[in-house]
Amino acid sequence: MNKSILITAMAGVLLVGCNTSKTKVNDLATSNPIETTLDLTKVENDKVPVTINPGRFTTEKVTYRLPRVVQGTYSVSDFGKYVDGFKAFDYKGNALSVKKVDTNTWEINNAASLDKITYLVNDTFDMEVKGGIGGEVPFSPAGTNIENTNYVLNLHGFIGYFDSLKNSQYKLDVVAPSKFARTSALQEVGTKTSKDGTSLTTSYFAPRYFDITDNPMFYGELDVEEFKVGDIKIVLSVYSPNKKHSAEKIKAVMEKMMQAQKAYLGSVNSTARYDIYLYLSDGSEKAPKGFGALEHHTSTVVVLPEGMPDNALAKSMIDVVSHEFFHIVTPLSVHSEDVHYFDYNQPTFSKHLWMYEGVTEYFATLFQVNQGLVNEDEFYAKVMGKIKSASGMNDTMSFTKMSENVLDKPYAPQYYNVYQKGALIGMCIDILMREESNGNRGILSLMKELSNKYGKNKPFVDDNLIEEITAMTYPSIGAFLNTHVVGTTPIDYNTFFAKAGLNISESKVKTNYIQNDGVMIVKGDKPTQSVRFTGGVKNNSFWAENGAQPNDAIKAVDGVVLTKENANQIFRTMYMWQPGKEVEVKLERDGKEVVIKTTLTQSYTKGSSLKENSNATQKQKELRKVWLKG
Repeated sequence: MNKSILITAMAGVLLVGCNTSKTKVNDLATSNPIETTLDLTKVENDKVPVTINPGRFTTEKVTYRLPRVVQGTYSVSDFGKYVDGFKAFDYKGNALSVKKVDTNTWEINNAASLDKITYLVNDTFDMEVKGGIGGEVPFSPAGTNIENTNYVLNLHGFIGYFDSLKNSQYKLDVVAPSKFARTSALQEVGTKTSKDGTSLTTSYFAPRYFDITDNPMFYGELDVEEFKVGDIKIVLSVYSPNKKHSAEKIKAVMEKMMQAQKAYLGSVNSTARYDIYLYLSDGSEKAPKGFGALEHHTSTVVVLPEGMPDNALAKSMIDVVSHEFFHIVTPLSVHSEDVHYFDYNQPTFSKHLWMYEGVTEYFATLFQVNQGLVNEDEFYAKVMGKIKSASGMNDTMSFTKMSENVLDKPYAPQYYNVYQKGALIGMCIDILMREESNGNRGILSLMKELSNKYGKNKPFVDDNLIEEITAMTYPSIGAFLNTHVVGTTPIDYNTFFAKAGLNISESKVKTNYIQNDGVMIVKGDKPTQSVRFTGGVKNNSFWAENGAQPNDAIKAVDGVVLTKENANQIFRTMYMWQPGKEVEVKLERDGKEVVIKTTLTQSYTKGSSLKENSNATQKQKELRKVWLKG
């Protein structure tokens, strides 16, 4: 999962995720798939009716669950909260006794007579504005949407499982208006049009429950484009409610990026199809607010603002989707038993988020300079951004301990660091391996070796991974991991940069209009229910040149009055401002209105930057070359 950096940064400025002829085999006739139906033609009050026909049980009691946690989220979602009207029926149509055990669990008595269960599912997007049902809502890309023009079917939000039958096959029928476009990588096994032609039933097959949760769907008014990257078929599905962005235009960006990714990955080719589902939020009351992406093994669901300019959307898609696509390396090809045998109710977590998310994020950053999508200075700026972000986290917390306990305090608030320090851990290993091997090996070659050893059907033992990596590489790699990843010693990044003839120094650096070198220059003031400039505004060249002062309250931006409800959206827009844009910002200073109306110029501030050491040796320069371009 890749949560938007911007959203985390913004947190500080807000003012406040019957077939009766079935053979008995133990608990269930496993030769018959669990038959499941979602009927999008019978939605009422934003609720989709779901029917589950499991086959014939021989036990007197069975347990049915919706996921409490889904893979890739590292947070509690409680999808059972969104289920209403749960009922169970016998083969004569009579209701059976059902006990709701907890938020996500139902026990059904007289299960030997159970024919089917039915219930209604609310979507999660609508709940985001309400603050959720009894707590936090699922992260938007893991959530669900039910509306006339679009259905985001993250199937873990609609379909559950019986405790002992997670490895049973599923047959899923989705009934939808025939005019709807639809995309899913789940195997399609047939279609049937209604007699009046108004609805279409599409049947899908899933080998086990994991495949239900791992293959999201989009239905509705979609814009769909396809292209090939090597032997991989890429399917891009876009929902832009106001048609501001097209799949054709986004395809051009994605194709160029993913061709570069494939060139970087080389022989890694673990899937025949990869789906990108992009939901563009229009910022309305019921639109999703959590921007970023959730990876699946062969797809990703992305949620971003529809109001982004083309260039900003392209940049975000490159950063977000490249991360998710690199997950075809890990966890698809390299993963632990915690991932392979995932428990959706009481999951255990791997110690190695530094690898799953950190190395993946590192690849998503490195490949861009490796393939010429960005220059070296741009790459260095991204690395420095991660160092600065990581410095605001707990740098002495064991990364493996945090990973293993990621749902619990005090570790949960540190999860964001997997994309910052986790990526930097990958970078340090890469530099060390390049040094040890005279440039011949790096972290990508290590991940390929691990992929060859394990692959998608063979998990590794979590406790043995570091020992295995050490045996496959060099003692220095084991020492690094045990000192800085298992251990609590902070990393001195200059030590690693020096190997490549680089060093961190203070200089004039580019910044945006709400931050100074990654540090926010606006903050919420609860007593006055306003957002004000901090003292840092003096060091932001644009605002300083235009007369903004510390403690100025921001009242309106480009004619839009700033409120508690729209603050996040306004500052997100300001974050994406580009030089040359005409802007008008109304401030309040000591009870008087101050208006700044001008054309944006590039803003600068003082900050740390990564530069070439003028005394770099030829050996250091060669190491830098193979690190960045090898």
